[in-house]
Amino acid sequence: MTRTLARTHLHSTSFVRVLADLVELDAVESRAAFAEKLAQWIHIADAITLRAAHNAAAPTTADTSSVKPSQAAAHVREAFTHARAALEKTLHAGADSSAKPGAARTSLPRPKRGTPAELAGAYEPYKRYYVAHQREMELKIKPLRAKVRSAVAEMSPTLQQLAALDAAFDGILQEREAMLLAKVPALLEQRFKRLRKTHQDAQAATGLEDNPDLWTQADGWLTRFAQEMQTVLLAELDLRLQPTVGLMEALDNEIPTFS
Repeated sequence: MTRTLARTHLHSTSFVRVLADLVELDAVESRAAFAEKLAQWIHIADAITLRAAHNAAAPTTADTSSVKPSQAAAHVREAFTHARAALEKTLHAGADSSAKPGAARTSLPRPKRGTPAELAGAYEPYKRYYVAHQREMELKIKPLRAKVRSAVAEMSPTLQQLAALDAAFDGILQEREAMLLAKVPALLEQRFKRLRKTHQDAQAATGLEDNPDLWTQADGWLTRFAQEMQTVLLAELDLRLQPTVGLMEALDNEIPTFS
């Protein structure tokens, strides 16, 4: 059985809500505000491109007489589900503290036993970890979206026009999206420093010497940060997949659901 595709809500994503909870961002945003901000992202030349894509007459679809639409849709859905599961598995594996360390950049940083507090409390390794996973998502999701878009375009004239619009939006918004997502590690750094400061204050109140070896225990502040960072990564994955999920939803609406 294939995984149910979650409906997209561009004005209120889980990614925004998760970040808002962690770094005190204002996540309340109306549909009107979203539309207004989106308009600010799109210049006149971009608007012309979108209008042209919207008004273009859909070319004749490719001959798929040898393959039923439901079968072709099944192949697309299977490819999407497999790619999504693989990305989620990579994120979970990277955050598994009990797993053997893999590639340095995609395995969760863990201070070595006996590391001084000043070095163990550095944020840079976690920034590298997060950025490495962002690159991994970018490398896997971009061709996936293109593949799904291409397949969807062959299903019907209506979906072909939708695919053209998706391609236009992708070209227009990808730079802006990359710029905004690049800010996430800096936002997480604020959370990292806040958790560490809270820990330091509590430790100072006890009068005991701080021990970095305890930070990664089940109730340690660094364990908590790692869990929160994992939540943000998974939410970002969902955000990055939303356009592709939208194409899949359109495909489901156009072609009857198959078993």
